[in-house]
Amino acid sequence: MSDNNHVHDENCNHEHEEVVILTDDEGNEREFIIVETMQVEEQHYAILVAADGTEDDGFIMRIEEDEEGEEYLIDIEEEQEWNRVVAAYEKMADAE
Repeated sequence: MSDNNHVHDENCNHEHEEVVILTDDEGNEREFIIVETMQVEEQHYAILVAADGTEDDGFIMRIEEDEEGEEYLIDIEEEQEWNRVVAAYEKMADAE
């Protein structure tokens, strides 16, 4: 997913849904902005970009809900699911 080099900061011209902090495999924390959510079949997904604008590409994660109703993000690990989500994202992006 390309973000066209748009820096998401106090000067950008649209509202952001949510800022999240994700921890990588090495324990490094980074802020990401959920710029869009979408539903594919019965599942919801979040489209994220780096909050500091250092990366051109964003990524997609699945939104899950725990027993208390709190949402959290997880990686999409199954190739078939990933292909469905990317196809839905591309269709949505073409429509915009």
